[in-house]
Amino acid sequence: MRWQGRRQSGNVEDRRGVGPGTVVGGGVTTLILAAVVYFLGGDPSVLLRNTAPPSASAPSSGRMSEEAQREKEFVSVVLADTEEVWNRLFRERGGNYREPQLVLFSGQVQSACGFASAAVGPFYCPGDQKIYIDLSFFEELRRRFGASGDFAQAYVIAHEVGHHVQNQLGISSRIQQMQSRASKTEANRLSVQLELQ
Repeated sequence: MRWQGRRQSGNVEDRRGVGPGTVVGGGVTTLILAAVVYFLGGDPSVLLRNTAPPSASAPSSGRMSEEAQREKEFVSVVLADTEEVWNRLFRERGGNYREPQLVLFSGQVQSACGFASAAVGPFYCPGDQKIYIDLSFFEELRRRFGASGDFAQAYVIAHEVGHHVQNQLGISSRIQQMQSRASKTEANRLSVQLELQ
């Protein structure tokens, strides 16, 4: 994927090395990530058995390493691509797209959805309309699950942006209302449909 030298989003907040932050997600997010690992040729059972948080990748000093800077630039370019696409699609339909913020963190984070550790994986919080990612998750994809490359990383970011779009369009709240009236089996099916939309 050619991304160097392309436009970067200004909606990336880098909290790596700052201290506690945010994470939400859990079971369904883990299942979706296991599916991504499977389709990319990795072993999803390792992900499903693992509950330990990945190691933090952010520098603890105020100065960012070359690798940390490269990671931030990549995420910013991918987020910029999603902004261009969703802004155009909303505009074509007479709407306005509210661009989400993407928060980079290391280890743990606090969001409007609560406190979370990196073990949860990337997640979207509708409460503050932010996406949270500990970039050590990408190393876990590469090292442990064989899902390497820019495409796998871009897919994860685009997936979380998709949750933001669902929230903005009211799809998430409609599904939640349906789940509140549904059986447990039907509620689970609706959750999976929302993840795969």
